[in-house]
Amino acid sequence: MLTSLWLLLSLAVPVQGSYFSVSCPSRRHCQRALLSNNDIMLHCNTSGAQWHFIFLQNKAIWVYNPASTSNMETMPDGSLLIRNPLSSQTGFYSCRDQEGRKVVQYDIDFQDVETMHITHKDLGQKPLQNETLSLGGKELIFTHWEPWQDCNRCGKPGERKRLGFCYIEESLEKPMPCWLYLGDMKLWSHRMRPEMQVETCHVPCTSLSEEHVTFDDFELSENSESAWLTCPLGSIYRPITWEANSIPLTWKGQLSGQDVNTVLDASNGGSRLQVFQGAIYECFLQQELTARFNPRSKLDVLASLNTEDLQQQPGVEEAWKGKADSVLKGLKLMLLLGTGLGLLGVLFKLFHPSWGRRRDQLLVVK
Repeated sequence: MLTSLWLLLSLAVPVQGSYFSVSCPSRRHCQRALLSNNDIMLHCNTSGAQWHFIFLQNKAIWVYNPASTSNMETMPDGSLLIRNPLSSQTGFYSCRDQEGRKVVQYDIDFQDVETMHITHKDLGQKPLQNETLSLGGKELIFTHWEPWQDCNRCGKPGERKRLGFCYIEESLEKPMPCWLYLGDMKLWSHRMRPEMQVETCHVPCTSLSEEHVTFDDFELSENSESAWLTCPLGSIYRPITWEANSIPLTWKGQLSGQDVNTVLDASNGGSRLQVFQGAIYECFLQQELTARFNPRSKLDVLASLNTEDLQQQPGVEEAWKGKADSVLKGLKLMLLLGTGLGLLGVLFKLFHPSWGRRRDQLLVVK
């Protein structure tokens, strides 16, 4: 049901995709660290764009046809859409025009989101500390932090997050994302992973719109005993939050172990929510209500049906009462007719003997 509703919504209004948009000035060479399993769009502003790319784990083998890779698609404007990128797709992405001239190149490090280290400031949790790496020198491993995202709610307490990426800095050299620095070198350290840090925030509301809200109502499966809800257009690169029966579901509650009936999926920044019991779940994307879900257990469905039956009973009683009144009226009418016929019979008997005596008298006279 949700799929069909979202399809209609997509056709009704033009909306931005769930991907994270990455751009680079024309004729430039840009370097970025991103997260695996989260859609991205690499922009290339040229008609007839031709994409070539190298995966570093494949020892620098150029691939000239994005269509040969199942999760890549060249868009009409020339941009490259990568759905659920893999950490193994870390490499160089070059866009060329119809004449074969390089328009832009991206060096992308897709860091494994499944290894992401998550901390909450309000719980006193600390991010990863810097470490040194010995590869012939004194390389420093550290976290390069992106700016804080906007608060995920307004007018009430909310949360905001920022993403951090693993970088390696060599003396007198510019820092590089870890796996771009290592190339095809097989090396792993507990320190070499991305991070997400969360803190509480409170900001006033501006003018918000709730014109396009997706709604889905369904029954929880008995086999799985849970369901995954997906917030449309959600992404780890965007502020997002959930509420259950108007109660906020926070990272603080999950990381502290207080929220046990739901699970925010860290791999997409909470865009997906696992639920284990029926409630009204709402997701807010960039502070605006985006979708509402009403998963119900079988017990909830049976309870609602029983309530409907009880609500229908007064109508049934009124119907039976109407039928009883009709029967009673019929009986009264029959009783009235019977009484009338009885009276006529008595009157007939009273007058009938006199007619007999008169007949006898006439016979005597003869």
